[in-house]
Amino acid sequence: MITFDPDALTTRVAELEESMGEPGFWDDQQRAAKISAEHARLTRRRERYDALTGEAADLTELAALASEDGELDEVAESVATLKLELDRLQVDALFSGEYDSGDAVVSIHAGEGGTDAQDWAEMLLRMYLRWSESRGFKTELLEASPGEEAGLKSATFTVAGENAYGVLKAERGVHRLVRLSPFDAAHRRHTSFAQVIVSPLLSDDAGIEVDESDLRIDTYRASGAGGQHVNKTDSAVRITHVPTGIVVSVQNERSQLSNKQTALKILKGRLAEVEQEQREEELARERGDVMTTGFGSQIRSYVLHPYQLVKDHRTDVEDGNTQAVLDGRLDEFIQAYLLKQAAASGS
Repeated sequence: MITFDPDALTTRVAELEESMGEPGFWDDQQRAAKISAEHARLTRRRERYDALTGEAADLTELAALASEDGELDEVAESVATLKLELDRLQVDALFSGEYDSGDAVVSIHAGEGGTDAQDWAEMLLRMYLRWSESRGFKTELLEASPGEEAGLKSATFTVAGENAYGVLKAERGVHRLVRLSPFDAAHRRHTSFAQVIVSPLLSDDAGIEVDESDLRIDTYRASGAGGQHVNKTDSAVRITHVPTGIVVSVQNERSQLSNKQTALKILKGRLAEVEQEQREEELARERGDVMTTGFGSQIRSYVLHPYQLVKDHRTDVEDGNTQAVLDGRLDEFIQAYLLKQAAASGS
């Protein structure tokens, strides 16, 4: 079981501070920036741990007083909140990937299921935006292509915050919805699919090169879903990376140039993600694991009829409160998956 190690964290912070105090530290700007960013991130993590430790001590005293009065409900609620924060701190300790600590780009694409699938894509967008808000992450919608009747064909948004990519990469894959269709006159049960793609939002100096001759760049008039998602502009950009078939669209900026620059940045993150997935597949083959990717193998099912259950097929974690999950309660699924992945890789 991988646990949060405050002593190791303190030691690492001291090592980084020693490096930052060396003569000529800023001569290598790229190395200095990397070390400074890690120092700031780990310092915040240690401060979070100290704050939570203090809260735990306060709750212990409060629980003793409350037990005398027979009023433990408020204490129980505070303990649940504290446990959630400690679980998140434990998950933070798992992140060691090159891009884990940074921001993320999330794309949602409607799959099989027609209008229901497009409505499902919009439901997933709402779920992730609510989850991000609950985590204190900042989001920005870059593109939303409305469906013919309802919902969205696709949507792309950024998530900014500490370890945003490290956490959200647990959500990449195909998500399956089973429900009575509101778009079926006979109100029959339908199964819909949507794919979630998560990639790191790279900095300009990330070192990922893209050959311009490999790109097909199209411009078009952007259109939001009745003004609900994205304001109309004349500057939307769609970039296709011909060798891989990756398509990135951005339409939220006012100028075509700004949209192109953002789209290129996202494309570089997608290419970095493809490289990472290839490395993971190779490691999985060496371990004898079976990698499940693509539309034929959903990572999670959300069943709203004939019963209510959300189940992650990678970890078997289940939650019968489907509405709470669709309102953004995803931490239990994310944490279980990340812990399983860390254990499998021997982290």
